[in-house]
Amino acid sequence: MKNILIIIQRSNGDVFFANTLIQALYSFYKSPNIDLLINDDTFNTGRLIENIREIILFSYKEKRKKRWKQEFSIIKKIRNKYDLSINLTASDRSVIYALLSAKKTISAVEKSKKKSWWKKILLSNFYFFDSSKHIVENNFNSLKILGIKTNLCVEEIHSSDDVLKQVQNNLSSLKINQFLIFHPSAQYDYKVYNRESRSSLLKKLSGLGLDIVVTGGFSEIDNRIKSEIPELKNIHNLIGSTSIEEFIAFSKLSLGFIGMDTLNLHIAASQNKKVFAIYGPTNINMWSPWSNDLGSGARFVSSVQKYGKICLFQADMPCVPCGKAGCNNNFFVSECLSLIDPNLVFSYIEEWYSNL
Repeated sequence: MKNILIIIQRSNGDVFFANTLIQALYSFYKSPNIDLLINDDTFNTGRLIENIREIILFSYKEKRKKRWKQEFSIIKKIRNKYDLSINLTASDRSVIYALLSAKKTISAVEKSKKKSWWKKILLSNFYFFDSSKHIVENNFNSLKILGIKTNLCVEEIHSSDDVLKQVQNNLSSLKINQFLIFHPSAQYDYKVYNRESRSSLLKKLSGLGLDIVVTGGFSEIDNRIKSEIPELKNIHNLIGSTSIEEFIAFSKLSLGFIGMDTLNLHIAASQNKKVFAIYGPTNINMWSPWSNDLGSGARFVSSVQKYGKICLFQADMPCVPCGKAGCNNNFFVSECLSLIDPNLVFSYIEEWYSNL
């Protein structure tokens, strides 16, 4: 297998979790050429994955403007160019890309026969996308099909030495030595702790006597949260001034991570950091922080559960986790998040820090 195409047409988290698969392929096939086909809004994550020759981008914006022009351009670039294609998403488009790009094809498919019957006929190999299993376990099905044995783990992605040095200088200028990261934002509002709970937790964290570095990106949600962060002793609001590569360096230098269900949390967990995860309606069987120590994610639903270096909080409600994008499935509000008591979250952080 000299030329391999990996297709991931989902979120930043999916691209990040594919890193382990990519490194396993690179090692097993003795340094093949590996290309990535991903959505353009996940490029900043994809570019940090090592041993990638080229990244091919799909844009939903371009799809709306000039659908077929983009499709023809991508197909021309990938058609019959690879020995193996692995598609980690079950959408019709990504399966077609896999089929057109290589003779040997592996893809996730839906369990529904109505959606997947033609995929199962045309693909060389397939596996069912199983929402009851962690995304790490789903991705490893491709390696099993290829007969590649490796441990269930999440490989780190790394920042450059220059970025690490820059972050160290930033911390030094702020006179920060030991610190925790608090990451209050997420890609969607339905994954975000409300302002009152967030402010209450920050006030308590301020009293620990430990520096708290608040991180975040440049989105509309990030900008709103940045303006809502209270000015408190030991709280350093760096939202809007940390790229994803800089976050990797901050996390590497930190004592641990507190925050929402987002890519940043999974980065911290892969670095074997102490993680306090605040989850709303997300299906934790599939998207909980992965513990490399235990080789697993969360296995049951509970208001508080600890496994490895992970401490995960979810509301004690019969509907949790519903797996929807908020209570009305409109990507806006999750009532269950408002029921996670910041006092409870802080009590576990305080206990851990007092024993550190």
